[in-house]
Amino acid sequence: MQTQILGLVTPLMSLFFAATFAVFWRMGRMKRHVLGFAISSGLFTLGFLATHFLPRDAFYLFHTTQALYSLGTTIFVASVCERAGLRIHLGSFAVVYVISALVLGLMVSLSDDVGPRLVLVNMGYGAMFTMGVTTLLMAPRRNLIDVAIIAVMAFQAADFFIRPVTTLMFEQSISADIYRDSIYYSLIGLVLGIKSIATAMVLMGATIAEWTTVLRESSERDALSGLRNRGAFEDSMRNLLPRAQTEGRPLSLVVVDIDHFKKVNDIWGHQAGDQAIAGIGKLIRKMVRGCDTAGRIGGEEFCIAIWNCPNNAAEQLADRIRQAFEGLQHSGLSNDVRLTASFGVATARDGETYEQMFGRADAALYRAKSSGRNRVENAEERHLEAERRPEAATPEPKSELIEFKRALS
Repeated sequence: MQTQILGLVTPLMSLFFAATFAVFWRMGRMKRHVLGFAISSGLFTLGFLATHFLPRDAFYLFHTTQALYSLGTTIFVASVCERAGLRIHLGSFAVVYVISALVLGLMVSLSDDVGPRLVLVNMGYGAMFTMGVTTLLMAPRRNLIDVAIIAVMAFQAADFFIRPVTTLMFEQSISADIYRDSIYYSLIGLVLGIKSIATAMVLMGATIAEWTTVLRESSERDALSGLRNRGAFEDSMRNLLPRAQTEGRPLSLVVVDIDHFKKVNDIWGHQAGDQAIAGIGKLIRKMVRGCDTAGRIGGEEFCIAIWNCPNNAAEQLADRIRQAFEGLQHSGLSNDVRLTASFGVATARDGETYEQMFGRADAALYRAKSSGRNRVENAEERHLEAERRPEAATPEPKSELIEFKRALS
């Protein structure tokens, strides 16, 4: 009975952390990586409970827990890296899991000794955390919280590599029927509890710091769309551009304009127009990453700054948002009515100012409007065409001319 109660301490702690991160994400309107922390903690909770309650001699015990822990680790590492504006290579994580699962299946069929199984699966988790640490080390700017996160992840990786081998040096072999009565099982409960608390405390500190930033930036938010207002977005861009140029990272800009928005207000009223603005704002917030910045810069015009994103990927994101908005139903409009939007995409060039970059993206947006709307135009493709055929190239219209033409349309 006492063993059963002690075995519930770690999953209950993990469940508490999952609930806490979920509350932070929901109530504090935090970015997507905080939800990732909650989901990964929930998966770890299920893994702990499966280890504790599934029949100890069941052949599927290790397969079930490995799947839950591997998925939880992948989501956790991906979320931590997304917080830093980086992406993991999901294919590498999938390869580690598949190889481990195949070898594990062979081990289960050949021997009742769980020792080699423990070494194998823990090596897999250690490899995943190591890939996460190496990815985080690529981030050029790190504050104290970032260093603490890297430290706890490095500790996780080292523990997964060292603990199983060291423990089995004393245990020699562990059969499945006595696994939960072994020294290893007692040790893993203690170590997992310490690691869970240490990791959660660091991530809680990081999340609270981000929440403080969110509260500070709430005054810079457009109340209708939930995005940054024009001044806050432009200030952010004037910081992001020099940083991208210094660090050698691509920064792309997407300019969005709702098609025929004046007709929406004229036919269905301004309340329906407000609902459309709120709808596209919510859609943009949902589809961009935590390291990206989005703002409402005009009545029905929006901007998205996509960090560390090359031109083609930015164009693909713009088209995904376009398709999602085209299928969105808006309250206040007829059920069979769907709105569309036009998009212009540009990627920062060396020495370019925000005004110059915005002018090129805005010119691409104007071409999308004049070419039939509900489409994405890429300023860089136009630039490449002009380089290939300089005699046929025409200068992009200046922002003043664009605004004048829009006023006439």
